Amino acid sequence: MSDSSVSSQQNHALIVAAGQGARSGLGQPKQYAQINGQPMIRYSVASFLDHPDFSKIWIVIGSGQEHQLNEAMAGLSGYEVVIGGATRRDSVRNGLSAIAASGGAKNVFIHDAARPYLSDTIIDRLLRSLTVEAAAIPVLPTIDTTINLDGEYAGDTLDRSQLWRVQTPQAFNFDKLVKAHTTWPTGKEATDDAQVFRAAGHKIAVVEGDEAMKKYTTASDFAASSEENMAQIRTGMGFDVHQLASGEELWLGGLKIDHVKGLAGHSDADVLLHALTDALLGAAGMGDIGDHFPPSDPQWRGASSDKFVEFAVSVIKQKGGRINNVDMTVICEAPKIKPHRETMRQNIAEMLGVSVDQVSVKATTTERLGFTGRGEGIAAQAVATITME
Repeated sequence: MSDSSVSSQQNHALIVAAGQGARSGLGQPKQYAQINGQPMIRYSVASFLDHPDFSKIWIVIGSGQEHQLNEAMAGLSGYEVVIGGATRRDSVRNGLSAIAASGGAKNVFIHDAARPYLSDTIIDRLLRSLTVEAAAIPVLPTIDTTINLDGEYAGDTLDRSQLWRVQTPQAFNFDKLVKAHTTWPTGKEATDDAQVFRAAGHKIAVVEGDEAMKKYTTASDFAASSEENMAQIRTGMGFDVHQLASGEELWLGGLKIDHVKGLAGHSDADVLLHALTDALLGAAGMGDIGDHFPPSDPQWRGASSDKFVEFAVSVIKQKGGRINNVDMTVICEAPKIKPHRETMRQNIAEMLGVSVDQVSVKATTTERLGFTGRGEGIAAQAVATITME
């Protein structure tokens, strides 16, 4: 949770994603390229959507990129889309104009979609700074020896203690940033909004940045990310069984299904979500559902099992992980799962914060053998693949 004292109604986030990413050599705008199983832009949007101190998220995209954005954001909602301009500054100004037209804001965070791994820690540092400052940016020290170039030869060594690398998001008082953009010289380009703000005569505070929040620019950045992530992929497995009983409701995959019997259990007994929770917790190395939600605890009596899934998702995020995909199988003779499968997939995708194509739900029978074959209960198994940083 955020420890900021800033009201959520005061803060808007503006994610700049209108570029073509030509330097990436990927053959598509880099913001939609896959990183660790998800489109890069999705990470930043999800970070702001998940943070409690933001009332509105705006995404500035290039003209004609609407379909790509919709595919990248599948399963997410709560954001507004703005069409950008010819340059980065034009795109930011279009976004600021949209915010102003919606009623304005006290503070605005401007973030490049090419920096996917944005943490709550960075956001909270900036929010705290804005309680006393008009602007704040994250910076990192320059750690390598830095020189000037004299043509094709090495020139003088610079004092690196005075040189800092600037990251995004950059946080500003909204009204002051809007005014700063109106006074910026026409035809002159700025590399970021801090440059525009400072040229208008304002001071900008700095906070500690994050090395994980690197900017993805070239094809080698994406290739390196792929190689690093391969070594960090984890898999978890889950299995659960619940008895079918008269007078109980039948919940599967977050969906209530009409059936002659329902599943008995301490919570809502959603056997599919219980197996999924165990798979997610197992992948994160965090035990099983009983460790965190013991049936002996009365507060979980009749609880909706989506709470268990969402807890497992939060554990993975706290450990620096991301969900790549989940694959689940329901084992029963009845009811038929296929008519409900797509709704289950949608439900689970929303719980996990992933796109529907990262969620698989299947069903099988045991050819009338065993307790599931006799209609005494339903079993489910799940496999979850995640990537840990």
